[in-house]
Amino acid sequence: MTPLAIVTGVGPGTGTAIVRRLHQGGYRVAMLARTTDRLAELERTLPGCFAVPCDVADAVALTSALDRVEGEGGAPAIVVHNAVGGAFGSFVEIEPAVLERNFHVNVMALLHLARWAAPRMEAAGGGALIVTGNTSAIRGKAKFAGFAPTKAAQRILAESIAREMGPLGVHVSYLMIDAVIDLAWTRERFPDRSDDFFITPEAIADEVWHLAHQPRVAWSFLAEIRPFGENW
Repeated sequence: MTPLAIVTGVGPGTGTAIVRRLHQGGYRVAMLARTTDRLAELERTLPGCFAVPCDVADAVALTSALDRVEGEGGAPAIVVHNAVGGAFGSFVEIEPAVLERNFHVNVMALLHLARWAAPRMEAAGGGALIVTGNTSAIRGKAKFAGFAPTKAAQRILAESIAREMGPLGVHVSYLMIDAVIDLAWTRERFPDRSDDFFITPEAIADEVWHLAHQPRVAWSFLAEIRPFGENW
């Protein structure tokens, strides 16, 4: 039986690259995102993958989507929480409701995913839950007040889940991406930067694949990736 993977936040960059990498590796992929057109196109071009339009910030909608995924594909072997809620501005400028929504996307959605997936993975003999994050998870820079607190909470939640589920055969890993991702809008924002400045979505997807398939004798929790020239 073809193994199942679930990817949230299937946008035009990292999410799509992760779906393609998992499909290339032999997985059926349930693709969760709010934008239905993009999901439909991927569904047409990647046989066996299927679209599940969903706003992960809505707990009821997310639960319904996961039940649909299970009905169509069974228990997942891999879950990748790539959906992200972000906002930039000072703590005075950011509306509290923005921070609250980002918390639902980044933290609460992870909690709901883990509560749903982890018991199923344990019953199936193992699995992997990979969370894509960034350096906001370890530092609160100026103008990141609407974003960094949620990523820090996300990392700590993932670590707590990892410590509980690791001994039960479920590998939880937090992938910290310290880079500007190579997308159309980031190219426009940094027009004078060379290719070496950016990290490609495909490179991120390869690392997700690596983490999800580490042997049990050598699991990573916190992994970091960055271009060689990144100042850290």
